[in-house]
Amino acid sequence: YLVESGGNLVRPGGSLRLSCLTSGFTFSDYDMSWFRMGPGLERELVAMIRSADSSVIYKDSVKGRFNISRDNAKNTVYLQMNSLKPEDTAAYYCNAGTSPYGLLHPWGHGTQVTVTS
Repeated sequence: YLVESGGNLVRPGGSLRLSCLTSGFTFSDYDMSWFRMGPGLERELVAMIRSADSSVIYKDSVKGRFNISRDNAKNTVYLQMNSLKPEDTAAYYCNAGTSPYGLLHPWGHGTQVTVTS
């Protein structure tokens, strides 16, 4: 399963740390990603961290503000989000791989991030 947590309502410029606890698969074998789905938008890739070497990729609009990390001992992937903007408002989900369709099913329930003044 995939269980996301840590979302909240924050003001612009604020920070949040999202967590995704996983089970049911060999976490350390998988590249893990965070996705988001904003109001009226399709699910998009935000960040990915590779299993082999923990190298990372980010969506251009979050580079320098977000940081993805993983703890293989805890089967958990994190997303540290700083300098949040209203356009970051979305439900955030984790999954394996980089496809917005997801490698692992079912998706978790996600965690809501709302950035507003």
